[in-house]
Amino acid sequence: MTPAVRALLIATVIAYFLQQTMSGLMEWFVFVPREVLLRPWSVLTYMFLHDPNGISHILFNMLGLYFFGGRVEERIGTRRFTWLYFISGIAGALLSFVFSYNAAVVGASAGVFGVTLAFAYFWPDAPIHFWGIIPIPARLMVIGYGLFTLFAIKAGGGRTAHFAHLGGYVGAYLYLKWLERAKGQFKRKATAPVVAPERSLLKYKAIDRTSIHEINREEVDRILDKISAQGLASLTAEERTFLSNFVPPDDRKPPVQ
Repeated sequence: MTPAVRALLIATVIAYFLQQTMSGLMEWFVFVPREVLLRPWSVLTYMFLHDPNGISHILFNMLGLYFFGGRVEERIGTRRFTWLYFISGIAGALLSFVFSYNAAVVGASAGVFGVTLAFAYFWPDAPIHFWGIIPIPARLMVIGYGLFTLFAIKAGGGRTAHFAHLGGYVGAYLYLKWLERAKGQFKRKATAPVVAPERSLLKYKAIDRTSIHEINREEVDRILDKISAQGLASLTAEERTFLSNFVPPDDRKPPVQ
């Protein structure tokens, strides 16, 4: 389990336990748009609260974070993943402020939805087994749930914070596009990128492919094939940094800053 995913899981479970044992906790940390000036911290704290009357709400959110979060964090790094999660949550709060002004909102769904969108953004064709049986591409899962959410809003919405879900999608998408744009500007300014030095990859043959998740394994194989054909010097900065994540710990060197 990756560091940010582990920390978020632990913090959310602790918050859920405190909800069960401390009366009045919800009142202080729940996000109610019309009361945001009284409790400005609630745009973040609502992400750690869940329906205290059952376990399904927190269970499905944490499962989504666990299954999708690790792959995304490995791809973009812990710091950026943390930003992605909270930007998605804040965007969910903002959209709720605009369209659900009087509603009380709790749950990690906006952050988790942002994580699932990021997963589909990087691996659009990765198979996701719907209800554990029917495989569908990740991008169709995100598109399908987005359409379902819009339909649910049109039908009345019920007690589900659909605008927070959509906000999570919007926040994550904008953040990912910003990362792409920032990366392009980074290259145009000819600033030295954060890249793993070549010496940290000399033991690339010691990489244990069987321990790598199948989604990352395909990219690792592609890079290893490129090394075999063209040598280490042919790797781009992004490829070097990505591959360095899978070099055995004893051989891995910290990236040059």
